[in-house]
Amino acid sequence: MASKNEEELRRLSIELRYLEQTAETLQSRINMINAVMTDVTYANMTLESLDREKENTELLVPIGGTSYIMAKLNNPDKIIVGIGAGVSVEKTRQEAKEIVKKRLEELDKTRISMQQQFSQVAGKINEDREKLEALMAVIREGKTSPNV
Repeated sequence: MASKNEEELRRLSIELRYLEQTAETLQSRINMINAVMTDVTYANMTLESLDREKENTELLVPIGGTSYIMAKLNNPDKIIVGIGAGVSVEKTRQEAKEIVKKRLEELDKTRISMQQQFSQVAGKINEDREKLEALMAVIREGKTSPNV
């Protein structure tokens, strides 16, 4: 019977490692989605603030590394929007707002789904750890466990 317990111990250990790797991957994806959502939220805020700006208004435009350049707003109703695969198209401000809003909604749905998956995996990890600890205690005592 000790070999059956040891076999179960190995199986649980392997499953636990797999689940922990899965949890790390999911957490990494959630972090990535959060970063993209932050970026898209900034785009949304910028589009909203453009409603208050007029043509030829001077703006500070971020160029990265906390650096900016001064630029004039030539046509506040023409927005270049990325649509994926490195492709961008010209849209009206309203169309751009709708695209950005839809993108935020899709990202939020994806994030919620990933968080639910993460919670399920975390629950299974805790369950397996409890089983593993109980089985290790049984093996240490040299007894067999009928319910493990």
